[in-house]
Amino acid sequence: MIKRISVPLLLMSGLLITSCGVSKKTHQALQTQYTDLSEKYRQSELDLTESRARVKSLEDQLEQERKNNAGLREALARLQGTLDNSINQNTQGNVNISKLVDEINASNKYIQHLVNTKQKSDSLNMVLTNNLTRSLSREEMKDVDVQVLKGVVYISLSDNMLYKSGSYEISDRAGETLSKIAKIIQDYKDYEVLIEGNTDTDPISKSNIRNNWDLSTLRASSVVQALQNQYGVDPKRLTAGGRGEYNPIADNSTAEGKARNRRTQIIITPKLDQFMELIDKAPETAETPADTTAF
Repeated sequence: MIKRISVPLLLMSGLLITSCGVSKKTHQALQTQYTDLSEKYRQSELDLTESRARVKSLEDQLEQERKNNAGLREALARLQGTLDNSINQNTQGNVNISKLVDEINASNKYIQHLVNTKQKSDSLNMVLTNNLTRSLSREEMKDVDVQVLKGVVYISLSDNMLYKSGSYEISDRAGETLSKIAKIIQDYKDYEVLIEGNTDTDPISKSNIRNNWDLSTLRASSVVQALQNQYGVDPKRLTAGGRGEYNPIADNSTAEGKARNRRTQIIITPKLDQFMELIDKAPETAETPADTTAF
């Protein structure tokens, strides 16, 4: 079996073997070269680990969307089964089989229309998420979590990065991260943006803030105003809301759990009127998927 020998070990061995027969200047040059190569090797390992983590995240998101699409295909299959049963069972003269077939075919087209539209929307969300994660630095990714759940993009920001301690004022540190998120929001102009504040269960002790409801809402409002005033996001697309301590994602009995619960979420979704227009559209008007207005 051939054993693997690391590059830094080979270089060090070479240096030890040759150091006795070379000048001090040559020895120093080789030492410097070894140090540079060792640092490049270490950085390459870090970059490889980060790339694998991002690929795993994208693979998980893709698997989730495949499961969602499978559910829609099952619904289509059930509707087709209804058609088959209707043809077999409805033999009475008062049932217009031809009309029934036309109605079910129209419904099938409508469901396929919804499937195609959802797939297109899911693809846009994946691109949005990928663009955002690529724009964030390694340090920023420690305080930012990006997920796609049921067609909605969730960007969760930790409070220690976003706000000054015990306050709802935006910190200077958060400016660069918010500017990158604002750029993504600007690129997807047909999406609504909800800013949602969340706290832990510790009561707030500020004279101008009554409770965690106030704190969570004020923090969301601060982010909304920063997106509008500093980064030019259309305020008509923005909504600020607070959920206080009542939407935890971790156990508030530990310091780590409380830190996870103290977060602000930026929730990006296609505009509601586009969904309603799609749902209200009669099946017979959805003649082909190409007639769909893209989100």
